[in-house]
Amino acid sequence: MESAVIVFPGSNCDRDMAVALETVSGQKPHMVWHGDSELPSGLDLIAIPGGFSYGDYLRSGAMASRSNIIKPVIEAAQRGIRVLGVCNGFQILTETGLLPGALMRNSNMNFVCKDAELEVSNNSSIFTSAYAKNASISIPVAHHDGNFFADTDILDQLEAEDRVMFRYRGNINGSSRNIAGIINKAGNVLGMMPHPERAIEKRHGGTDGLALFESLLR
Repeated sequence: MESAVIVFPGSNCDRDMAVALETVSGQKPHMVWHGDSELPSGLDLIAIPGGFSYGDYLRSGAMASRSNIIKPVIEAAQRGIRVLGVCNGFQILTETGLLPGALMRNSNMNFVCKDAELEVSNNSSIFTSAYAKNASISIPVAHHDGNFFADTDILDQLEAEDRVMFRYRGNINGSSRNIAGIINKAGNVLGMMPHPERAIEKRHGGTDGLALFESLLR
């Protein structure tokens, strides 16, 4: 699987993502700098990692969504290339319009850093096919702005089209309808706040994130 990890000033999960991709696929991903204006050819997956791109100034993900590399990322997504955005990557995907909604300040106004219990709401996507439907999994979270918000019409559409991939079991940040991760209508762009790349090694606390990367290999 040919993959690329986008690196911004302030990214701090880019190496975690690269390790996860190499562990599962056996191939090192391309590390692509935010200032680049082209992506490597032949990509199967583009990963936008967590962190604090551009220091989260202005609004989380807002400045990153205007960086040089984002235009080719959007074009790749529109061609059907798979895109995975985790945490800050999810925020960036909503800022670009590749995913609907917005990630707001956690409802308790505090940074949340813990293992979150999730439900796999849909296991028929290219990102979740290795999970059992309604499986309960534990994935780490670390965010201050993870409160997913969308108006009722968008939420109803996400539900009707079965585009909610993950939900929190016990809402840790105030997200509408416990949403932790969604896909686009075409099914090739996933955004999620929890960090599957931090849950691939037993010595680090668990392996519930492995199935997501294994799904991408199928």
